Amino acid sequence: MQVEVQVKDILESGVELTDQALERLLPSGDTVPSSIHRAMRHSTFAGGKRLRPVLAMEAARMIHNRGGALPKGVADLGAALEMLHTYSLIHDDLPALDNDDLRRGKPTCHVVFGEAIAILAGDALQTLAFQTLARLACPAPATVEIIKLVSDAVGTVDGMIGGQVLDIEGEGTQPTAESVDAIHRAKTGALIRVSVVSGGVYGGAHAEDVARLTEFGRKGGLAFQIIDDILDVTQNSEQLGKTAGKDLTSVKATWPAVFGLEESRRQADKLIAEAFAALEPYGAAADGLKAVARYLVERTH
Repeated sequence: MQVEVQVKDILESGVELTDQALERLLPSGDTVPSSIHRAMRHSTFAGGKRLRPVLAMEAARMIHNRGGALPKGVADLGAALEMLHTYSLIHDDLPALDNDDLRRGKPTCHVVFGEAIAILAGDALQTLAFQTLARLACPAPATVEIIKLVSDAVGTVDGMIGGQVLDIEGEGTQPTAESVDAIHRAKTGALIRVSVVSGGVYGGAHAEDVARLTEFGRKGGLAFQIIDDILDVTQNSEQLGKTAGKDLTSVKATWPAVFGLEESRRQADKLIAEAFAALEPYGAAADGLKAVARYLVERTH
C-alpha cells in the first residue's frame, strides 16, 4: 500500500510540475500563427501521463540529493522530453504512418487541424524542445551532454526515428525476436532510456552513474514497450485512450506476436528486476525511480 501511495504522489506531482513548465514554455493559442500553436497545445495537453518527465525528475532527484528535493529547473528538462514524445505521437498518428484518429482519448492532431498543420506542429514541438534544452539551468557541460544524449536518442541510428522506420518497413512481415527487439529498443526504448540518463546528468551524474542509469533505462524502456504491446491486445480503445488492436491488424512486430502473452509478461518482469539491480548502489535513494519503473509494468492502460 505504501508503494502505491508513493507512486501516486510521484506521478501526480510530476504531472503538475511538467504541465506548469509546458504552459510557460509553449506559445499561447492566441499567438500568431494561432493555428499551429493551438495544434501544439491540443496534443501536448491531451492528458498524457508524463512518464518520461517523471523518470527524468526522479533520476535527477536520486543523483542530486539522494532522494531528497528535486534540483531547481529540472521540470524544464521534463517538459522538453514531453515535447519530443508528443511530436513523435503526432507524426506516428498521421495517415502516412499509423493512420490513427484517437490518441489519449481525444481526436488526433491531424483529425482536428488537418494533416499539414499536424506535420508542422510536430516539427515545431521538436524545435521548441531543443530550444528548451539549450536553456537548461544546469552547468554548461551538462547542458551540452544532455543535448547530445537526447539528439542521439531521437535520431536514425538506434534512435526513435530509426525505430519508426524499422517498424514501417516490417509491417506485414512475420516478426522475429531480433526484429521486434531492434524496433522496441529504438522506437520507444531510446526515449525512455535518455529520460533517465539525462535526468541523472542534470542532477550531476558521474560516469559510473551514467552507466548504471543507462542499464536501468535500457531494460526499463524495453519492459515498458512489452507491456504496451500486451495492452494493445488485452484492453479496449476506451481503456487505452487510443485505438486498440492496431498492432494485430497491421501485422506489426510486437513482443506477444513472437513470444505470446504469458512469456511476454514474464520477460517484462525479468527486465524490471534486472533494471532494479543496476540501482542497488543507491539504496533507498532509488526508491522513487524504482516505484515509477514498477508502475510501468503494472499499469493497465
